[in-house]
Amino acid sequence: MRFPLALYSSLTAFFMRNLLQGRRRFPLVLMLEPTHRCNLACAGCDRIRLHNHAQSEDLTLDECIAAVKESGAPVVTVTGGEPMLYPHLKTLVGELMEMKRHVYLCTNGLLAEPFIEEFTPQPRLTLNFHLDGLEITHDGIANKPGTFKKAIENIGKAKGKGFRVSTNTSVYKNSDLTELEKLFQTLTDLGVDGTLISPAFSYESVGDDIFLSREEAVEKFREMKDFFGRFPFLNSPLYVDFLKGERSMRCTPWGNPTRNPLGWKSPCYLITDRYYPSFNEMMEKTDWERYGTGADPRCRNCMVHSGYEATSMRCAFSSPRDLLRLLVWNLKKN
Repeated sequence: MRFPLALYSSLTAFFMRNLLQGRRRFPLVLMLEPTHRCNLACAGCDRIRLHNHAQSEDLTLDECIAAVKESGAPVVTVTGGEPMLYPHLKTLVGELMEMKRHVYLCTNGLLAEPFIEEFTPQPRLTLNFHLDGLEITHDGIANKPGTFKKAIENIGKAKGKGFRVSTNTSVYKNSDLTELEKLFQTLTDLGVDGTLISPAFSYESVGDDIFLSREEAVEKFREMKDFFGRFPFLNSPLYVDFLKGERSMRCTPWGNPTRNPLGWKSPCYLITDRYYPSFNEMMEKTDWERYGTGADPRCRNCMVHSGYEATSMRCAFSSPRDLLRLLVWNLKKN
């Protein structure tokens, strides 16, 4: 299976409970950023540009746990910044396991070794490594030689110890499809449990001409269409249809709310208009109709999975055909 049965059960139960209670908007995945500190300055990332002059203090452990309880989301993605720099990481992940949350711990891989050695693998925990190409390309994007080799080394160590491991790849204007194919084959040979892929978001703070327009992204993903039958991708087939321009979707920004050291980020993981002190205030005061393709120009080229996979699940629960397609897809790893 692409995802553990327990994850599907948790998401389904949570989704149905909210629908029965008449809630129109509710989160599925909490994007938890306990720290904005990072040991890299990647070319396509806005976090280091936004926070390198005046670093916010890390969230306390209690603030992290409170955020998980506030949102109620069954899945927590621990991201950043580089989470491996967060001093309470092992305690945080341990408490999330006790809370029966499904956790995706994101990392660039450089500092992952101590966590891999000291933490016991758990069925609800996935270590997610970010890789945007083979060695020369990835190290160039990360602006640090040796990043690719260390990430690959620690992926092997994590799999050897029994961790569930996934990877995440952002596709840029200059991403070479032959190189990406070799990367995905390398990761498959390493035994990763799955790979996420999406076009990189065109952050205003980055400014460089490295991002794909929506039309360019559709063309590139159409050229990659055979990849999705050969490698263990975690992108749902509904989202893949959207990437290839075969399906229309509107993003679900509240499906993946973000809590970071500055507060609850509105409107989404990718765009920052303001911060709120509580989850409920963020949900109630954000004018959700202002955002999305055709509404906000910043959303014009966005096709990032954090905005659209929640839409895929909503589509599945409104269409028996889509739901069956997702179930069959999950049973078949590749």
